[in-house]
Amino acid sequence: MENKQHFDDIRPYNDDEVHSVFQQLTKEPIFQKIVKKFFPEVEYSTMEELLLSFRSKDEFQSKVMLEAVRRGFCYSSNGVTPVGLDRLNDDQEYTFISNHRDIVLDASILSYVLGSNGRKTAQIAIGDNLLIYPWIENLVRLNKNFIVRRGVGVRQMLEVSKKLSEYIRYTITVGNEPIWIAQREGRAKDSNDRTQEALLKMLNLSGKSNNLIENFKELNISPLSLSYEYDPCDYLKAKEFQLKRDDKDYKKAEKDDLINMETGISGFKGHIYFTFAPSINNELDALPKDLDKADTLTAVADIIDQVIHRNYRLFPHNYVALDLLNSDTTYSNHYNDDQKSNFIRYIETQIERIDIPNKDIEFLTQKILEMYANPTRNQIAARLR
Repeated sequence: MENKQHFDDIRPYNDDEVHSVFQQLTKEPIFQKIVKKFFPEVEYSTMEELLLSFRSKDEFQSKVMLEAVRRGFCYSSNGVTPVGLDRLNDDQEYTFISNHRDIVLDASILSYVLGSNGRKTAQIAIGDNLLIYPWIENLVRLNKNFIVRRGVGVRQMLEVSKKLSEYIRYTITVGNEPIWIAQREGRAKDSNDRTQEALLKMLNLSGKSNNLIENFKELNISPLSLSYEYDPCDYLKAKEFQLKRDDKDYKKAEKDDLINMETGISGFKGHIYFTFAPSINNELDALPKDLDKADTLTAVADIIDQVIHRNYRLFPHNYVALDLLNSDTTYSNHYNDDQKSNFIRYIETQIERIDIPNKDIEFLTQKILEMYANPTRNQIAARLR
């Protein structure tokens, strides 16, 4: 595990590779368009000169990427509020495991929050299914992303998962850099966030102890709760739910992920909260010592989920959505009539954007309501425990 070359095909680019990668990337027409979109006041030739001057990933992030992220959420949100950064120790790095809302922004905003508050930016797990073009892989690996190989056969899966696990543990324990990884593969399109035990099994593969708890403690896991007031991709997710319902063989095309990325970045998100929590190591120590492996994985997943659920920042329409689904007014003390009416109009507007034959308005409405109601359900359940 100590041999860094073992990770060459999945790791972010090394600093000594940055300049040569930018020599390729700056010639890519789509990349040029992206740069011009985020920095319209700067001539591209000037930006190209700046990019070619970089000799480290940190320099690229601090001088370009964090500013691009800041501009992005300034244009398309009411701002980002980090909560609980003081719960993190300054002399420790963490494996941040979070719910997953947006393909691009979850990790990008985390880097902005950490970097702008004087902490190291995290290395980010990204699925290779999103690396549609070579220039995308170049860009994300310059931006401290490491690659999760998904398109492999059953026989290769164990080997690929073990390498990924080794890389994550190496980065935390030897590289002393934070990690971000979603609690499940892909976004929870209904916002019913649950940690996949397969993720925990993967993380344990690189552990040197026969004790699962010790292996997880070494990773210093910090559950992270992401709360977007509005999800600009909600109508796209609802559309996918109906397409899958109506056609059991339906599969998204590559362009669908690009549409989701663009919509997530540019669409209005309202207020955004990133709520940090301390390491769960104390909770891990408190687990019964006689649990078998399966029960231990279930218990660890439950600990992560409970922290994420308790730390959601809920908005009035999260309660509206739950009451509308239940056809009652149980949580009406959390919203007023105007907020309820505005949310109903919002859903109607989003559904109007769905362009599929045989559009099932009732089904689509239910699916969008579930996206906003499930965080409320989960937080209520977590606080009752």
